[in-house]
Amino acid sequence: MSGRQHHRPMTPGDGFFEAVTDEGSDPAAVRERAELAARLLVRGAHDSADAAVAERLVHLAETEGLETLAELWAGAPVDTVAGCLWRLYLLRSWVYADPAGVAAQFEAGRSGAPVARVVAGVADPPGPDELRAMIDQVLRGIVTGDFADVLFRAAAFARVVATGRAVLAPDGPEPTGPGHDVGRVLALAEQLESAGHVELTHGLG
Repeated sequence: MSGRQHHRPMTPGDGFFEAVTDEGSDPAAVRERAELAARLLVRGAHDSADAAVAERLVHLAETEGLETLAELWAGAPVDTVAGCLWRLYLLRSWVYADPAGVAAQFEAGRSGAPVARVVAGVADPPGPDELRAMIDQVLRGIVTGDFADVLFRAAAFARVVATGRAVLAPDGPEPTGPGHDVGRVLALAEQLESAGHVELTHGLG
């Protein structure tokens, strides 16, 4: 019999997110509870193999609010589950905010980052609908796959987009808004890839 400890998956509606910020105002305590919530979400959800849990995780930023997730996890280091979750939901928010623009960037970056394109696993042609479907499928992988694979796929996708943004930038004015800065998207790609290797070797904290 396996000695692995199983956790009931934390999902939206359990009231846990309210408890994270309501139990006192000590920043260190809030940070600790927020990181615990992230670990319970990822580790517990993977144990559940429940499609409904996967869908709730995909739409977590919509049901709880991206601002709530930012308050909980935006300050967490990238080598933690909390830090990775924030970056994954931030990446999803970029795609959903401008799917046509991100699709154009991905298309422009495919030839410059061929290996990353394959790892990302985006359908061809990479239109707005395909991009939204891909990023949602990446997040479903928290439940249905391996968390390291989730991080590597998201990192590869961000790397292709950053490459495409660099290709397109000289052709017109620099776009404004989140996700358009080349350096920011490339940094996100590198952070997620590095975290994937940490997850593989000894697990993220």
